Amino acid sequence: MKRTKIIVTGGAGFIGSHLTDALINKGFDVTVIDNLSLGKKQNINPKAKFYKKDIKNLKQIEPLFKNIDYVFHLAAQPRIQPSIINPIESHKDNVDGTLNVLTAARNNKVKKLIYSASSSVYGDQDKLPLTENMDPKPKNPYALFKLIGEKYCKLFSDLYKLPTVCLRYFNVYGPRQISEGAYATVIGIFLKQKKQNKPLTIVGDGKQTRDFTHVKDIVRANLLAMKKSKARNGEIINIGTGKNYTINQIAKLIEGKTKYIEQRPGESRDTLASIKKAKEILSWEPKISIEQGIEELKKLDN
Repeated sequence: MKRTKIIVTGGAGFIGSHLTDALINKGFDVTVIDNLSLGKKQNINPKAKFYKKDIKNLKQIEPLFKNIDYVFHLAAQPRIQPSIINPIESHKDNVDGTLNVLTAARNNKVKKLIYSASSSVYGDQDKLPLTENMDPKPKNPYALFKLIGEKYCKLFSDLYKLPTVCLRYFNVYGPRQISEGAYATVIGIFLKQKKQNKPLTIVGDGKQTRDFTHVKDIVRANLLAMKKSKARNGEIINIGTGKNYTINQIAKLIEGKTKYIEQRPGESRDTLASIKKAKEILSWEPKISIEQGIEELKKLDN
């Protein structure tokens, strides 16, 4: 029997490597494309075929899409602050790269492309929870570029009949998360600071809220998006928990001393996902609470 062939762009990264592991465990034939600018080679499942290629170069990546059934597009330059500092580089990775991946998928008649979108596209809205039909208000280049990626997915579905689905992730955390440099996530930073006996640095007053989603729940959503026939026409689906926590509460769960630093530009005050659509279209809901997730990470750190 012919094995289903899948490409994961960004498969050496935090979320992409977890997704690659899950796909291989299910018996799929997986190809990872990653330029290793942020991903790590040791994250890549040894059973995956790995190509060190850059999605910004269409000629380099397109031959790899031949006879591929599904594409998970996770390769990106994530995070807000780096996009504010260098919007041109961020645009090349997040917009030009996405257009190249969509083009390669279309030219090779891929069955479906699953795009990793971002809750940052919402910006600040007048009410919570955040629903997919709200008018996006991106506050920074990264959020705008992720929104353009969604629009391209919809266009490729409508114009070229390439089935696509866009999963808007809410603050993903878990094992292998980045804990240093400009691309670090808050939970990753806090755990690293605690390990080094340093105070946990809280931006602003720490009362801003985030909907934190465990990477294993994100992976399950991707697998369901691949299978579900309703998720196909550039459909946008929130993937969060439907619960939010202040950064102060997260610091308390990690149990470290705290230090407050000044507010950063371009960041939303509050996020909270409506997951009604994810339940309806994907039959998905989160399984891992923030308390469970942080406990597991603390054990890994010991």
